Amino acid sequence: MNMTLEPPPVVSARGVRVAFGAVKALDGVDLDILPGEALGLVGHNGAGKSTIVNVINGGLTPHEGRLAYGGQESVAGGVGSARAGGVRCVFQELSLCPNLTIVENTRLMHRGLTGFGWRKRALALISQTLGDIFPGHRIDCTGTVGDLSIAERQMVEIAINFMTVTEAPRLVILDEPTSSLDAALAEQLMAHVRRFVGAGGSVLLISHILGEILSTSTRIVVMKDGKVVVTKPVAGFTAKSLVEAMGSVIKEKGHAAARAVAGDAPEVINLPASRGSVCGFSARKGEIIGLAGLGGHGQTDTLLSLYRARSSNWWPKRPEDIAFVAGDRSLNGTFPLWSILRNLSIGDLGALSSRFAIDHGREEALGEDWKAKTAIRTPDMHNPILSLSGGNQQKVLFARALSTPAAIVLMDDPMRGVDIGTKQDVYAIIRAEAEAGRTFVWYSTEMDEICLCDRVYVFRDGAIVAELKGEEISEDHVLAASFSGEAA
Repeated sequence: MNMTLEPPPVVSARGVRVAFGAVKALDGVDLDILPGEALGLVGHNGAGKSTIVNVINGGLTPHEGRLAYGGQESVAGGVGSARAGGVRCVFQELSLCPNLTIVENTRLMHRGLTGFGWRKRALALISQTLGDIFPGHRIDCTGTVGDLSIAERQMVEIAINFMTVTEAPRLVILDEPTSSLDAALAEQLMAHVRRFVGAGGSVLLISHILGEILSTSTRIVVMKDGKVVVTKPVAGFTAKSLVEAMGSVIKEKGHAAARAVAGDAPEVINLPASRGSVCGFSARKGEIIGLAGLGGHGQTDTLLSLYRARSSNWWPKRPEDIAFVAGDRSLNGTFPLWSILRNLSIGDLGALSSRFAIDHGREEALGEDWKAKTAIRTPDMHNPILSLSGGNQQKVLFARALSTPAAIVLMDDPMRGVDIGTKQDVYAIIRAEAEAGRTFVWYSTEMDEICLCDRVYVFRDGAIVAELKGEEISEDHVLAASFSGEAA
């Protein structure tokens, strides 16, 4: 009788429990990741996804339960055991050292790069891997990480973790890997994941972009409140059933452009056409203006220029007429040593002050109000901001801007890493605020968000190459404008 032994799971977790005070982050989780599978892991912010990732990669020791790599139970635990088991992790909060070169960051992640000539070897490996995953990239691998855009940093960190130096990775954990990437780069990454899995590797994919999960995963696990609530092959899910399994309901989508903004509404932004642009940049009171195109083509620079032109240079005006939601929360958004409440309330201290002192009662009321509106998952707004998941941190930055009286809100891809249920609630808030007369200028790498805008400017090489209105706002039209003029 011919018997074929099934290979053991790359990682196996049994009865894993983790608690932070009274909060049960993981409540008896069982999880297997098999060789040659892309396991999609979904759930709302705070469902336990980041915690189980930290357990698997050795960054967090479970309070109860067992963990095994390749069938061998992990006794010592820690990052060393996970690395020895072939586990690599691309974190949602990128972990590269900005003061070092790409080659030097590669050495930090791969101890096998030693001896005479290691720099040359590292340069060849990272260049080849970047080219394999993101063909056509223009990253200078001899450069310093601090000089890269957030999208380029994400690309480099992904490539470093897929690299083979002494041994190929057995499991690569991708935590919101496309949060800073445009659609073209995201598709290149998903194609590489499928090739990697087809060759026998394993991937744990965490993404709030359900299209990526459904098109790339072979099996999907749904988490809720620290527990695994559903696990089955990807063929057993549709977008609607997946959202319902997470505990949300997909709301009916109507094209945002159907909301007509009065033609006599006053213009709050009116800039002449810059060199190479087909038109100027304008926005009326109550409009939602989208900035689209491939990442790094001038959208964020435009937002920064608008903010610098409208905000005071050194003496804070009261109140400011413009607010900014940063895209890179760790670099430009959060104050990591402060509480959640202080990170929110600093957006408009003038309104919370009485005789040059903060009225703590008003500050507490503001925090509780926006905690409820944006569903920030925390038992106490006085907890440190870093106690929140990445998506919940982003909600705090969003609430900081909307809690001010600013007439114009600039948003630099603000909903990265935020779950679909909260996104829908925030979209409703944006529409309501726009109806009340607030103007939004919104750069997003997600096409679904671009389609919520009233008008869209498509950028290429720092210039506006198209203005789309109403039914013209579609992925096909955005992509056509983004690549217009490229050599065949």
